[in-house]
Amino acid sequence: MVKIKKKRFFSYFILALFLIGLLYLIFNERGLIKYKRLENEVTTLSDEIIRLQDENKSLKGEIDSLKKEIPAKIEQIAREEYDMIKEGERTIEVKEVEKDEQ
Repeated sequence: MVKIKKKRFFSYFILALFLIGLLYLIFNERGLIKYKRLENEVTTLSDEIIRLQDENKSLKGEIDSLKKEIPAKIEQIAREEYDMIKEGERTIEVKEVEKDEQ
């Protein structure tokens, strides 16, 4: 009877050690939860790096095309996208009237 209690105690002791070790592996500062969180962060940052590299390529292509284009094209973009005007010019703003106001 004493041997059975010792075996049972030893079994519970081993089980408790296993559970404590498992909980430690999951919840410690270098545990599974932190590993998964860092893995997701790495994936997110990798995706952002790829997106930014694509944007860089696009912008470099646009810069190259603007360097090769004639000055009139650059002037057109400056006027249309950035509302720039030449010295001595004036801008005229045309407002559309809605049908209900007529």
